[in-house]
Amino acid sequence: MVRFVLRRLLGIVPLVLLVSLVCFALMHAVPGGPEGVLAENPKVKPEDLARIRANFGLDRPVAIQYLSWVGRIVLHGDFGVSYTTGEAVIEMIARRLPATLELMGSAFLVAILVGLAVGVLSALKRHTTTESFLTVGSLVAISVPLFWLGLVSVMLFSVKWKLLPPGGAGTLGAPFSIVDHVRHLALPTIVLSLVFAASWSRYIRATLAGVLDENYIAVARAKGLSTRTVVLRHALRNAIAPVVTVVAMSVPVLFTGSVIVETIFSWPGMGRLFYEGLMRHDYTRIMGVVFVSSMLVALFNLLADCLYGIIDPRTRTAR
Repeated sequence: MVRFVLRRLLGIVPLVLLVSLVCFALMHAVPGGPEGVLAENPKVKPEDLARIRANFGLDRPVAIQYLSWVGRIVLHGDFGVSYTTGEAVIEMIARRLPATLELMGSAFLVAILVGLAVGVLSALKRHTTTESFLTVGSLVAISVPLFWLGLVSVMLFSVKWKLLPPGGAGTLGAPFSIVDHVRHLALPTIVLSLVFAASWSRYIRATLAGVLDENYIAVARAKGLSTRTVVLRHALRNAIAPVVTVVAMSVPVLFTGSVIVETIFSWPGMGRLFYEGLMRHDYTRIMGVVFVSSMLVALFNLLADCLYGIIDPRTRTAR
């Protein structure tokens, strides 16, 4: 198991570099740049724009820019400075990362609990009205665009009903309060978790329904074990292993969803930092967020692989 983890950790390095290379090339292929905002100003001369590009090092070939950027990260842990604020990118990310992990962690926990409950209930109530209702609800939740769901949630729960705050991590001007912070966290967490809970519930329902038809489940029931014991102790442990793969594959989508949710709800996380960098063509900020996000996605996938060994010990010998 240790050798497997070490191999995967070494494999993360080329993966992250490949992702960063593709993003770096695509970003520089898009028209505009840090000087793009000034280009429309008639008072700014072309030689001024050229001087700005030279100061940022953008007049060099893209390959040289990328190698210089990677070299600074590997040798000094330096992600550069923001083109718009002049602040160190690593400091900006360090300040925003806890908020993103908090939002993603809470959304992940809610999605797992709701998806597990709905999936198990659907598998136990097969071919009933309850299952049909849960199936239709899950399909509707999967089909709803995340940005639309966020906007409608703000309109209903914040503007119309005034139940929850519309955005931010706390009330402006008020001292920090856990209750106030949780109220601000609740709505973005619900919106971000809903789609994933609906999707994961369908996978849990499908795998659990197949396991419940196995012979050893019939034997367990014949022994007089309760339905709760049969499902939790015998069926669910074997059914949950394939779902771990689906959950791990959803982590990149969870990061993408956090960008949308953080922007809609003004949540001070990395997703909003990335969006602000896109709007301002802040290359160093964008690449810093992409690099850190790629590392986190790869580490979460490694964690999912390690969970396989806990859920199904047979996978340990295969490795």
